[in-house]
Amino acid sequence: MKIRTQISRPVTLSISVLLTMAVSETQYSDFHLAGDYLLGGLFSLHTETMSSPHLSHSAVPTCQAYKLKIASYSHLRAMRFAVEQINNSSTLLPGVSLGYEMVDVCYFTNSIHPILYFLANEHSVVQLQNNYTHYQPRVLAVIGPDSSQAAVIVAHVLSLFLIPQISYRATTNELNDRERFPTAFRAISSMEQQIVAMLLLLKEFQWNWINILYSDDDYGRQNLQLLWARATGICVAMQDAIPVPRSSQRLPLELQGKIKAIVSKVIHSTAKVVIVLSLDLTLPFFFQEAVRQNVMDLVWIAAEAWATEPTLYNITDLWRVGTILGVAAKEFSIPGFDDFRVSLAKEDNGQASDQTTCNQACDQCLGAARDADQTMRAQGERTDFSVYSSVYIVARALHRLLGCNTTGCHKRMVYPWQLVPEVKRVDFSLLDKRISFRKKGNTPNSFEIIQWKWDQPNNPFQKIASYSTKNQKLLFTTQNISWHTPNNTVPISVCSQECEYGQRRKPIRVSSCCFKCIDCEAGTFLNNNDPYNCQPCPAHQWSSARSQECYPRLLKYLEWQEGTTVVLLLFSVLGLIATLVISVTFAIHSQTPVVKSAGGRMCFFMLVSLIIGFINVPMYVGIPTEFKCVCRQTVFSLCFTVCISCITVRSFQIISIFKMAAWLPKAYSYWMKYNGQYIFITVILALKVAIIVTNVNINPPAPVLVDLKDDPSIVVLQCNKNYKLALLMNGSLDTCLSILCFYFSYMGKELPKNYNEAKYITLCMTCYSVSGIAILLVMSVYSAVLVTMCDAMGVVINLLGISMGYFGPKCYLIFFHPERNTAAYFQTAIQSYTMRQD
Repeated sequence: MKIRTQISRPVTLSISVLLTMAVSETQYSDFHLAGDYLLGGLFSLHTETMSSPHLSHSAVPTCQAYKLKIASYSHLRAMRFAVEQINNSSTLLPGVSLGYEMVDVCYFTNSIHPILYFLANEHSVVQLQNNYTHYQPRVLAVIGPDSSQAAVIVAHVLSLFLIPQISYRATTNELNDRERFPTAFRAISSMEQQIVAMLLLLKEFQWNWINILYSDDDYGRQNLQLLWARATGICVAMQDAIPVPRSSQRLPLELQGKIKAIVSKVIHSTAKVVIVLSLDLTLPFFFQEAVRQNVMDLVWIAAEAWATEPTLYNITDLWRVGTILGVAAKEFSIPGFDDFRVSLAKEDNGQASDQTTCNQACDQCLGAARDADQTMRAQGERTDFSVYSSVYIVARALHRLLGCNTTGCHKRMVYPWQLVPEVKRVDFSLLDKRISFRKKGNTPNSFEIIQWKWDQPNNPFQKIASYSTKNQKLLFTTQNISWHTPNNTVPISVCSQECEYGQRRKPIRVSSCCFKCIDCEAGTFLNNNDPYNCQPCPAHQWSSARSQECYPRLLKYLEWQEGTTVVLLLFSVLGLIATLVISVTFAIHSQTPVVKSAGGRMCFFMLVSLIIGFINVPMYVGIPTEFKCVCRQTVFSLCFTVCISCITVRSFQIISIFKMAAWLPKAYSYWMKYNGQYIFITVILALKVAIIVTNVNINPPAPVLVDLKDDPSIVVLQCNKNYKLALLMNGSLDTCLSILCFYFSYMGKELPKNYNEAKYITLCMTCYSVSGIAILLVMSVYSAVLVTMCDAMGVVINLLGISMGYFGPKCYLIFFHPERNTAAYFQTAIQSYTMRQD
């Protein structure tokens, strides 16, 4: 091929390389078909992992010297099958024939030479021009190549000439760049989508501890970069690069040592899942070494590039390495293609070419395809459909460009750049599959998850799940997955087992997947958004150990339905009834000596206070309110002070009559003259009110929630936090009065029997003292509802003590000994006391 430069005006373009080629004349074969519009096809019929350039001269590689790749021959036949179908169709391109020029690119060793061949005109010259609007290269569009690296190389050149390129297997995201590659399209989804499918597979089986192996080339590194960009919640136990040999036939000793070391790392890794992001040609040496080192029972996840590679599948004893799953292009069936693939190619009238071509011979392809016919039929037409649909995409674009109808097309000169916008707009159905390009230039072909089966030769790559790029979800079509585990259970690949309910993670390595599980303490909970820290519960909420949520604390107060409460209220009601009966009795017999000796009108003052006190008892039951708290802290204390002050002054007055009148007659006369008993009661009440007001200001009677130290899950609803201090302040004056009562009762123990109140007062004060001491003891040891209950019990006991202890005996005399309730009887008792004193 000669390169002739034709420049109509000066351009800043220098060409320093002149490529010449010497290719012997060959007869037309499957590689060539004449037609009105030619398509270029790039296929790797023979493969080599890395190119070996001739530094001394420029020469076209002889691809036949490399290893034959039967799958690529199937792809080439798929293009020919599609072209023949279209030419035989009377509706798609009627009256127009498609032709092709297909070239063996040897993987990517022979990429540039075919492109120059496609760009050359009929005179085998590539013209360098400023404007290629009216430039007509040999082909109108290019299908291929298969490898991502070769596809990018080809796209760089074809984009300059605005020639549409549709790659049927290149998944690299570089082709998404519309500015760099405006004419590059893909008939397969991108690398990014296969990475998403892999991550969904990991998520499905809860594998988060993995090994990553990638080929040390552009394909491996780009996929690795995408995996790291997308992976969340995935940790890597081991990551290494598989070296790419320069030849697929032999491996240097240096690379042998590297591969042995990588396999050894995989064996000693704690992860049981291995993701292999590599092209197929890099892996035979690796898996042969894995079998030799007896790698067993792992899960291997294959990238699309080798997920359905029959050469790897046929490695001896490969089944021992474990379960192989892969992300593969969706399987399609092309009717009639299996038979067409192994049929003889029709020669073009046996005429020899009068031009040197870029096509190379493939003498062994058909025989090898027939030998592998059963394997390829079982493998399915995955990539073949991508090639098949690529040809139809170009045909559909031509259909629109040529204005075809059912009768014919407007055949005319078509330039490649005119085809590009029509390719972008294609939207049609092919074998029930929707074909349309998105903004990024790749059709939304779905992937699927397959498993390698060695016991089913008719279905070696069994589909287990489908993946759609639209919703990015896996839909499992079968659960019949053969795991290399006992009882066929799903393998576990985690650095640390998931923590149980209410346990936080404590990292033990740099990796977030390796941790110890620590129980959350009581009063804390595990927030799902932060698995590493136990959060404290909000105020007035609690949680038991190992909780993932907090619940409201158990609210405790003296409830109505409790047995103790019922008994307490029963005694309160009985006391109230008894006090009312006593009040009526005293009102009826108010002029009798018994009532007068008990205090006369002061008795009714005391009885009213007792009635109010009994009515106030229910304030201690139920949910505390501010009103109830005020009643608790004031009513009983004030009522009891009234009663005990009246008892105190009554005791003092009786002693004064019998003793003080004789000892201090002047003081006694003042006491009687100025109603000293009422002055005393008034002073006591005023002092009591001052104490109550002070107490209310210091300890406001409002409901508060108090935590229990011994049981934080319970919160007590009481009237104030300083409950003990409030009781002590309110009871201080009553305590002083009770001491006076004890003293006066002791002084009056020898008084006349009818006036001797010593034992009754002692009984009342004993009830008060015992209840007060009991409440203090309970408060010092316990808390919560028991304190409220003891306080209420003390109130009832003190009220009953005064009601029944002080007024009860008086009623007994009134009802059962009326003969003692006479002035004569009381006079006799006084005379007897006087005679004893004399």
